[in-house]
Amino acid sequence: MSQATKRKYVIQEVLGDFVTPTGNQQIVKVTRSRGNNLHEAITAQGETFLVSMPTKFRKNIWIKRGDYVIVDPIAEGEKVKAEISFILYKDQIQNLQKQQLWPEGFMVVQPAQVQTNKRQEKDEKDEEFSYSEDDDSDLFVNTNRRHHQYSESEEEDDGEEEDEDEEKRTENGS
Repeated sequence: MSQATKRKYVIQEVLGDFVTPTGNQQIVKVTRSRGNNLHEAITAQGETFLVSMPTKFRKNIWIKRGDYVIVDPIAEGEKVKAEISFILYKDQIQNLQKQQLWPEGFMVVQPAQVQTNKRQEKDEKDEEFSYSEDDDSDLFVNTNRRHHQYSESEEEDDGEEEDEDEEKRTENGS
């Protein structure tokens, strides 16, 4: 089997199948990548441990911080306590929630409700205001970066310094 054919079947399996955790499998949330095909994950109860990416997913499927996966525990593992058996996407998560198999610890953010709330807010904004070029609500948000708050006071300070420099130049030039 060629590499391209293998990749096609792996992607088709991940995107098309609706699986449920069996026996000792559990659903965990990926909190960060540790490199070397290892990821830090947290359970619904708050336990943090490392999970490994199996070779069939490597270079075929990528996961990022905030993704949910189904893992098989590794009995002899000290640091790496589980191996990823399935990667969950939005449709699979919604299916598990409908079947009431989704862990209670992860019920805080429900993708379907968040999307409907965003749509309602957007519709309300569209009714109140006409189209604005400054509207960034539909832009892609990179979940792999931490969000930093920047204050506008730095920009105001720079503007004041420039004004003072211009005044000095005009005084010296006169």
